Amino acid sequence: MSFLMEFAMFPTDRGESVSKEVSQVIDTIRKMTDNYQLTAMGTIVETNTIEEALDIIKACYYTLEKLGAKRVYSSIKFDIRQNKSNRLKTKIKSIQQKIGEVNH
Repeated sequence: MSFLMEFAMFPTDRGESVSKEVSQVIDTIRKMTDNYQLTAMGTIVETNTIEEALDIIKACYYTLEKLGAKRVYSSIKFDIRQNKSNRLKTKIKSIQQKIGEVNH
């Protein structure tokens, strides 16, 4: 099973720039899995179970809590598919093949 989760999480009580806090969230993700992709608007993670995905969300929240965040914003999307894996890469490759832009 493949659980693709795209999410963003950051404190809203730290002013205009939150890159310091977001970098700590990314470090938390990196410690839990290497199956993630950072984007300009959030992070995409692929897990085998919903429990693993939710554990990542909880760990990221606790990271911000430990940094003293009093208010945290998060948006989370899931794409859950049975009998598939490695979709973090294969979904992109499928589109690239269809438009003729295969990355090597």
